[in-house]
Amino acid sequence: MMLALAEREAGTTYVRHWRDGAWNSMSWGEFGAAIRRAAAGLHAMGVQPGQRVLLVSASRPEFLIADNAVMALGAITVPTYVANTVSHHAHVIGDCTPSLAITDTHANGLKLKEAAAQAGVTLPVVLMEKAGMENFSAWDEVMSFGDQPPPMATDGEATACIIYTSGTGGAPRGAMLPHRAMLSNTQGVRLAGRGIPFKGGRYLSFLPMSHSYEHTVGGFILPALGMELVLSRGAEHLVREFAEHRPTLITTVPRLFEVLKTRILSQVEGGGVKRWLFDRALSQGLRRLDGPPLNPLERLLDPVLDRLVRAKVRARFGGELVAMISGGARLDPELSGFFLAMGLTVLQGYGQTEAGPVVSVNLPWSNDRHTVGKPLPGVEARIAEDGELLVCGELEMQGYWNAPEATAEALRPDAGGKTWLHTGDIGVLDEAGRIRITDRKKDFIKLVGGMMVAPARVEALLTAEPAIAQAVVAGEGEAALVALLVPAEGRADELEAAVSRVNKRLAGHERIRRWAKLDEAFSIENGLLTPSMKTRRKQVLEHHSALIRALQSGTAHAALAG
Repeated sequence: MMLALAEREAGTTYVRHWRDGAWNSMSWGEFGAAIRRAAAGLHAMGVQPGQRVLLVSASRPEFLIADNAVMALGAITVPTYVANTVSHHAHVIGDCTPSLAITDTHANGLKLKEAAAQAGVTLPVVLMEKAGMENFSAWDEVMSFGDQPPPMATDGEATACIIYTSGTGGAPRGAMLPHRAMLSNTQGVRLAGRGIPFKGGRYLSFLPMSHSYEHTVGGFILPALGMELVLSRGAEHLVREFAEHRPTLITTVPRLFEVLKTRILSQVEGGGVKRWLFDRALSQGLRRLDGPPLNPLERLLDPVLDRLVRAKVRARFGGELVAMISGGARLDPELSGFFLAMGLTVLQGYGQTEAGPVVSVNLPWSNDRHTVGKPLPGVEARIAEDGELLVCGELEMQGYWNAPEATAEALRPDAGGKTWLHTGDIGVLDEAGRIRITDRKKDFIKLVGGMMVAPARVEALLTAEPAIAQAVVAGEGEAALVALLVPAEGRADELEAAVSRVNKRLAGHERIRRWAKLDEAFSIENGLLTPSMKTRRKQVLEHHSALIRALQSGTAHAALAG
């Protein structure tokens, strides 16, 4: 698919990227030629079909070239986060035993060498950048073998990549995705999104390409549908990049929406006419979404609010944005409602590394922010008796690398021989066939009285409060929930009021009885956050077990009224 596109669209821009202080571009024709040269070079270095090649790099053209070249040879890409610790890399290297690693910087090369030694594996490493080449091979060498590679692999059932799950509940496992899974995702998005102007549009890629979602969506689906790929320089540059590139689409995770909302609100802090207009635009926008209908006077005022307030918010995103697509974790409906009320289309989707990874998505013309949309064409979904969401289709993984027991638990045939992926998520299907996820099957908290609590919902309400940056609740086998809270910068004194507001919106058994302020945020460095910015609940609960016991016994913080 990618090489055919390179021939057909040879003169069209494929990707824009920042290098040497300026934006650079690469055409589809240049991309295709680079894939062929890289495949020839990797073959000359001994890469064979079925071998694993570790790919550890920030998002850049060389990542995309290496990824496609490895797959073209019939070998298997293992994309892994640059933010991984040495021990995380050692786990992956020891598990999949790659024959080669390709990385971007000398620092990452040293980290991989240390991880390989820790895993007891000899691992040749290719560096994309030229500095510090001792004990490393050079990417320029790989690209110097001409553009006549060996015959390209064509087996759609062959494994294309192994992507390690984020490990929120334990050690990461490698999901084996065949070529057909990503091709199925591409065709599903093509059919479902026929009304979206993909062709000629610009896609601003913010998530790392090693993220399973971005690897498929940004690396294959959207370029295959005719979108120009723009590789962001990072979160701190996004506001400028919206203005520079005027993107058609972006995909991101809920945390970015929280940051963007905070930035927007900071522009209207205080009182005055400006704040009144903003609040009125927000409230009327929410009324248009949820009702009750606007009265005649409000309907007259709404176009004025759109011109004075909403248009300015939309302009901050470049003015040509068709949609912002959220994935990777649950997006609180109140958070997405904020942007929708401002006239920005936010679409929540759902997926798993084990499923291509895209399972479902809302669409601009059929958007229910309380759900994750309908399954893509070609994907079946049903709810098991215990409430677990099951999916079936060409998007399914082949299994977990070196983990037959985990594979048998995740992929189970029904009486008719059809294999269903057991997602581990609890959900429902509404009358329109849309999926609503309520929680992780293994994360439910059972209180001592037998009541069940979905922690994801409570934590989402807590982090929707501007004063709370991160939150984890606990209470398994206890009488009530307790919470660990990381305050937003400079807002620690607002935590008690924030928890009280959240408690008023919860059922009695869901309320926070006691809480504690944490001085250290959950981060990748302390092992409490995955590289894809998900909280490792199990590790947080273990790390703060003594504090949680003190909260539950009443010695750490006074009980909150109400």
